[in-house]
Amino acid sequence: MSSRGETTLDAAVRVPRGQLVAQAWARLGPDVAPLSNASGRPLARTVKLILDPLVLRPVQNPRFAGATVRAEDAADLTSRITGAGPVLAATAAWFLLAKRARRQAGITEGNPQERYFQRCYELAHAHGHPDDVPDAATLAAGAVAEAHATDGRVTAAAVRAYVTDPAHAAALTRRRDAAWAARATITAPEGARHVDDVLASCATTPDTEAWTALVSGRYGARDAAHLEPPGAAREHGLTDRVSVGPPELGDAASKRRLPKPLDRSILERLFAEVATGHPIDGDVAELVRAEIGRSAQAWQLAEEPGRVVLALCRAAGPALTADDPVWPGGDARSRLRSRWRREAYVHRVLRLPAAGTTVVPDDLRAEIRDVRAVYLRRLWVRLHGRELRRQDVDAAAVWDLLDGVLRSVVLDQRDRLRAALARRATEEAR
Repeated sequence: MSSRGETTLDAAVRVPRGQLVAQAWARLGPDVAPLSNASGRPLARTVKLILDPLVLRPVQNPRFAGATVRAEDAADLTSRITGAGPVLAATAAWFLLAKRARRQAGITEGNPQERYFQRCYELAHAHGHPDDVPDAATLAAGAVAEAHATDGRVTAAAVRAYVTDPAHAAALTRRRDAAWAARATITAPEGARHVDDVLASCATTPDTEAWTALVSGRYGARDAAHLEPPGAAREHGLTDRVSVGPPELGDAASKRRLPKPLDRSILERLFAEVATGHPIDGDVAELVRAEIGRSAQAWQLAEEPGRVVLALCRAAGPALTADDPVWPGGDARSRLRSRWRREAYVHRVLRLPAAGTTVVPDDLRAEIRDVRAVYLRRLWVRLHGRELRRQDVDAAAVWDLLDGVLRSVVLDQRDRLRAALARRATEEAR
C-alpha cells in the first residue's frame, strides 16, 4: 500500500472498475434505463444481481474482480457489457412488465429489484425481448407470482402487522415481562476438557461423545454466564449497551439499520431472517410468542446445541489473533487461525496507522482488529436463523458452522474493502 490513501493502485496500468462499468453501460443507451439510476449508471442491484453474477462473472474471470482492472483487460470488460446489450435491454423491458404485474396484483412485499431482476434476465434469455412475445404479460405475471409464492410461509409484512397490532401489544408485553422475570441465574462452567475434545476433532472426525456431553451438561447455557457482567456482552460484540435487557416489541425494521443482535426488537429479530428470503414456515402468532420466549433464555437462543456452538466459538476466538499457535494442525483453532491469517488484507490493515488516516473505513478497520466480536455476532445470527427454520445442529455441523461463518466474515470484509478502494480510485482518477 502507498502512504497516500493506502492503496496498491498504479494509475498508469490500472483503471477503476466502476468507471469502466459506467462507461460501458452508457453505450447501451436508453433501453436499459429501468436498470439505471438518475445519473445513467447501473443501479447497485443491477451490478450485484445481473452484471457481476451473469455477465462479468468475476469468479470465473478474476481479472474483473478487483476495485481496479488492468489496462489490458479494460477492453474485454467493456466488450462483455456492450455485447450483452440486447439481453440487458430485454431484461429492462421484462422488468417494466413485472412491475406492472406487481401493481395489478396489489403486491407490496419485498423489493422489486431484488425479487425480479434475475427472473427478468432469465426471461430475456429464454424468450428475447417481450415486444416479440405474444403472451409476455402472462409470462411476467407468472414470474412475479412465483417470486412471491409463500406456500404458507411467514412473510415480513405478516410479522410486522401482528407485532404492531394494538390488539396484541398488551398480551405480548405481559408475556415478555413474565419470561424475563422467570430467567434463571446461571453459573459459568468449570473445566473445558470436552470443549477441547470437540475443537480438536470437529474439522476431521467429530467426537460425538464429547459433543453429547457438552449438550447434555448444558455447557452452552452455563457459558452464557460470561455475558452477564456489565459490559461483557458488549465486549463480545452482541450489543452496544452496558447491560442487556428485555427487547422492545418494535414497530419498524430495516435491513440497512439493524442493531446488534441483543439490541434488536422482537420485530427486528424476525424481520432480519424473513426479509432475506430464507423461508420460514409456521403460524405468525406462534412465531412471535416463541421469539419472546427465546429472548429470555441463555444466549437468547432456545436450543442447547446452538448455545454450545456459540460457547465453542467463544473458546476458539482467541486463536484468531494468537501470535503463536499451540494447537495441532487438525484442531479447529489452528485451522480457523490459518484461514484468518492467510488473508493479505488482514495483515495490511493491521499495519495501518491511526484510524481516520487511511482509505479503510474506521468501522471496517475496527472489525478487522477485533475480529472475534464480529465473528461471534455473525455466528449468533446464523444459529438464530437455523432455529427459526427448525434446522438441527449436531456434532457433524459444528465445523461447517465455525468455518463457514468465518469465511462469510472474510468475504464481507473483502467486499467492503474493495468498495472503499474503488471509491478512492475513482476520486483519484478525476
